[in-house]
Amino acid sequence: MHQPPRYFQQTTFEAHPRSIGMVRDLVASVPTEHLPTHLVGDLVLVADELATNALTHAGTAFTVSVERVEATVLLTVTDGSSRLPQQRASSDDMPLGGRGLAIVAVLSRHWGVDAQPSGAKSVWAAFDARERDDARA
Repeated sequence: MHQPPRYFQQTTFEAHPRSIGMVRDLVASVPTEHLPTHLVGDLVLVADELATNALTHAGTAFTVSVERVEATVLLTVTDGSSRLPQQRASSDDMPLGGRGLAIVAVLSRHWGVDAQPSGAKSVWAAFDARERDDARA
């Protein structure tokens, strides 16, 4: 059975560079009872990467949602392009761009892409919302 979210926030942004800062602010403003402090930095960085990809590669308005269901925080960015993202293998001589999905893969528990019936796509990343046990670190 699918659990209803404990928290859900969704906002649509225009295809403009200023929207990226607004996305970071949106994610950073999630109440701490739904987004543990150990996740804020990682979630903000992943949101920045996914929103930047939507702006750069889709060039359409995009919607960002943050959802907390049980011990998982799910970040989703949906844009109007059907073009699927491709994670590139990184190397030392690679230009600065092109590393965003590698960052997403490292910081999230897992990530993926869902094609929408409308021709749009949603890129999502899931995070473990359980508090870290600092004694094991």
